[in-house]
Amino acid sequence: MPDLISGISVGIMHLPQGMAYSLLASLPPVFGLYTSLYPALVYFFFGTSRHISIGTFAVLSIMVGSVTERLAPDMAFLKMNGTNLTTEVDVTARDLYRVQVAAATTVLGGVIQVVLGLVKFGFVGTYLSEPLVRAYTTAAAAHAVVAQLKYIFGVSPMRFSGPLSLVYTLVDVCSLLPNTHLPTLVVSTVSMVFLIAAKELNSFLSPKLPVPIPVELITIVAATLISSYASLNNNYTISVVGEIPSGLSPPKIPDVSLFGEVIGDAFALAIVGYAISISLGKTFALKHGYKVDSNQELVALGLSNAVGGFFQCYSVCSSMSRSLIQESTGGKTQMAGMASAVIVLVTILKLGPLFQELPKAVLAAIVFVNLKGMFKQYSDIVKLWRSSKTDLVVWLVTWMSTLLFNLDLGLAASITFALLTVIFRTQMPTYSVLGNIPGTELYMDIETHKEVREVPGITIFRSSATVYFANADLYLEALKEKSGLDISKMIIYKRRQEAKQKRRERRAERRARRQAKRERRAAKKLAGGPVFSVEEEAGRWRDACMDGSVTQEDQQAWSGRENGTVFVMPLTPQTPEGHSRWEYLKGGDPDSTSLGSVSGLQDEDTTTLGSSSEDTLSRDLERVSLGSLGKWTWDIHSIILDLSTANFIDTVAIKTMKNIFQDFSEIDIDVYMAGCQASVVEQLELGDFFSESISKRRLFASVHDAVLYCLDHRGASLIPRYESSVEMHSSTRL
Repeated sequence: MPDLISGISVGIMHLPQGMAYSLLASLPPVFGLYTSLYPALVYFFFGTSRHISIGTFAVLSIMVGSVTERLAPDMAFLKMNGTNLTTEVDVTARDLYRVQVAAATTVLGGVIQVVLGLVKFGFVGTYLSEPLVRAYTTAAAAHAVVAQLKYIFGVSPMRFSGPLSLVYTLVDVCSLLPNTHLPTLVVSTVSMVFLIAAKELNSFLSPKLPVPIPVELITIVAATLISSYASLNNNYTISVVGEIPSGLSPPKIPDVSLFGEVIGDAFALAIVGYAISISLGKTFALKHGYKVDSNQELVALGLSNAVGGFFQCYSVCSSMSRSLIQESTGGKTQMAGMASAVIVLVTILKLGPLFQELPKAVLAAIVFVNLKGMFKQYSDIVKLWRSSKTDLVVWLVTWMSTLLFNLDLGLAASITFALLTVIFRTQMPTYSVLGNIPGTELYMDIETHKEVREVPGITIFRSSATVYFANADLYLEALKEKSGLDISKMIIYKRRQEAKQKRRERRAERRARRQAKRERRAAKKLAGGPVFSVEEEAGRWRDACMDGSVTQEDQQAWSGRENGTVFVMPLTPQTPEGHSRWEYLKGGDPDSTSLGSVSGLQDEDTTTLGSSSEDTLSRDLERVSLGSLGKWTWDIHSIILDLSTANFIDTVAIKTMKNIFQDFSEIDIDVYMAGCQASVVEQLELGDFFSESISKRRLFASVHDAVLYCLDHRGASLIPRYESSVEMHSSTRL
């Protein structure tokens, strides 16, 4: 009995909404009644929600209307007067073709939903976030209002399609306002005032009424009676619904040739309709304690659309207003939907012709008033401003793109932007250095928790998002910044130090070779051959330089040595500190030129003598400031990467991790991973991350385990102080 009462109440709502929303779809009103009948019967057998009411919905109706008017515009159905075109439209031919377009779009959308449901793609609706759906429906309501202005004012604006069509239509309607049909405007105004007042009264009395008052049904019955007895169509040329055929039309195969032109619109209808239905169904399921199967709902909705399309219905989904009535009036199963379908069936078979004199302005007024709830969603802007700026941007972008780009392109742009916000938020996550809460095994952000203490010698680094190709480089840069270690400079410094050591070894080797030469010359001298003593001559030159008694004859004597001798020439005067630069030259022609300056000679030919044992480059390297290199190895000996937030890792991130391990190992810092999920470890194995240098010994189940290991191996002096807090925590728990 509760289902019967609820079904009658919902069926009464189906009648005015079905006829009114068919105007949004640019179809004759009777097809709105068909859409309220067949899909509800199909959903009765396949649906899992007990409370939603399947049928016409304003947003889907306006989406279907954009397709039908794009493919079947009025200009394509002008009547011929002999050989000339007239301005009169062949309404019958136009409406028949629009019905074919709507049916083909509905069948294709239904097939898409069924296929997605069979492949368990029910989660597709999750890509439509609540802010996106609410903004989209709010913008669709604006499209619906603009589409109904021609019925409200009784004007005939041009139909535009494509981007900015809403703006062009609104401008055209405004330009036609001086030609407003006053009787039509009066009917519209009176109907809206009556509907608004009656709905407010209905809301006020709803706690005391077992069922709500059928305000819309009363409005269309009263308007039909007044229009019929006053002959509004004949006397005041007020546009009316016109002929409504009685009986049911036989099923027809849709025009398959239209599928290629409407596939984009069909996909948009499939996704939007499913998102609205599943969100509403889950709301009622949570309230009444049962479960809604998202994949089965997708199949049920797809079958409702596909079967309905053969009976010349257009796309359907659940309606918020009818579903609330079905639930509030005691409906407990989809038997209520069956009862409402019976009410619609009786109307189609017997009562349809009675509504032929119903003014279209009244149906437009019903659409206006029913969109009030959607326009209240503009209050979301204030709420989102306070709670989430990102969701507010998604709301505004969705609303603006839907208004400007129409419903199909607007939906695509909105979903794309929403997904980009997710990428941006994962690309720029929060990076933090963790510290230990004394007496516990917990590790929290040092910057946000005052009582957290940094573990000496260990940097624990964590990202709030998973590491993947979009943020891998940023992850490395953040690690350098947070740890205070400039890896590039430190590696350069280390390599310079290694190069300096190699130069020292080469100098020592050269000195050894020279010493061997001197010994060989000394041996020759002992054997009686003429040998020139470099050391003696150099000593004499040093003494002469100190006394300032070097003469030109002495210099010529130096230059006159025989070919093959080796001697030393002073390159610079002696400094007050006693330093001077000397150069070995191979003897030869007295006019032979110098072998060049120190910087231009090979290491085997030139060396600097004196009190300093370092060359120029070595002295430059000594000037490198450790303060410019950040923390040095004695501050940090281990880095722990907390990957507990990562649920996957791609090849780019794996290469970044390898570079982190290799770079830090060059400066004698150990790197470890902690908190990796099993799936992440498996992906690391598949990506050839582990090797002899990076073994699985670097993996730890928790950060605390990694910290204890680091302290045991690299921070032995710090273990007592750190473990005392752990032992204190353990004894406290005991």
